[in-house]
This record gives sequence, structure tokens and C-alpha cells, in this order.
Amino acid sequence: MKHTLSVLVKNRPGVLARVSGLFSRRGYNIDSLSVGLTQNPDVSRMTIVVAGDDHVVEQVVKQLNKLIDVIKVLDLREGESVNRELALIKVEAEPKTRSEIMQIATIFRARIVDVGARTLVIEVTGDDSKIDAMEQLLRRFGIKEMVRTGRASMLRGTKGTE
Repeated sequence: MKHTLSVLVKNRPGVLARVSGLFSRRGYNIDSLSVGLTQNPDVSRMTIVVAGDDHVVEQVVKQLNKLIDVIKVLDLREGESVNRELALIKVEAEPKTRSEIMQIATIFRARIVDVGARTLVIEVTGDDSKIDAMEQLLRRFGIKEMVRTGRASMLRGTKGTE
């Protein structure tokens, strides 16, 4: 089972290395990691997706809370949070297949952000399953390159992580 951890940390050099080092030393694999500033420039938010049962994630949370630069750790449960990811997909687009690719992009509410002689770059945002589904449909045209940002998550409603 995958867990999404929202980790508020002090915005200092080396914090990312200390957090990722903790995962590495304990033998936990990070499936996805995104980091960015919060509304407070002294605080950054790390959204970490890690696979494991509840016991494993509980141990990870306890270890994270021991780090000096960590302010708060939350395990965001499915349904309680909004999850999004961004992907850029460069796909082969010969003239005879270009319109079909553009229709797929429209269905997924994606945007064409670059047009080349034989390629299109498509920007798509959404949850993991939406991006996985679009990637699967575009594979038959030939994906030349793809980059995904990693999950960004936020609690729903009036609850906050700060």
C-alpha cells in the first residue's frame, strides 16, 4: 500500500539530503518526491510517496520526527487529500497520427505545449491513474521522452498541515 507523507521542513541547505538519507539508511524506497516552498519562505513542504504497510510507515514517521529540520509530518489518507502530478510527454507525431494524438490530449484535458516536425509535447496534470492511463494510450505512437513531477498533496477542507 502506498502512503503519502506531507513533511514540513525548515528551508535550509542539506535538509533534502538528510531526509532522503534517512530513507536510504532504513532501506525504504521513495516512489515519488516533490519539494517546494510554502507560503512561508522559511518552510518547505516535501510530499513523499512511500510503499509499505502501516507499521513501516509509522516507523518512517517516527524517524522523520527525530530530524532537527523536520517541523511536522502527516500521513495523508486517500479521500482526505487532493493529489496531483504533472507530466510532460514527448510523443512521435507523424502527420497521419497527429490528429488522433490531439484528440486523446483533449479527452484528458491535457495541453499541447510544443509542436515539432515529428513530435508533440503534451502537458497533463491529474492523479496518478489519469497520467498512467494517458501514458498507456500514447505508447502505441511512440513515447520519445517523459518526465513526471511526483505527487503534490494537500488536505481537503479546512484542515491544514501547518
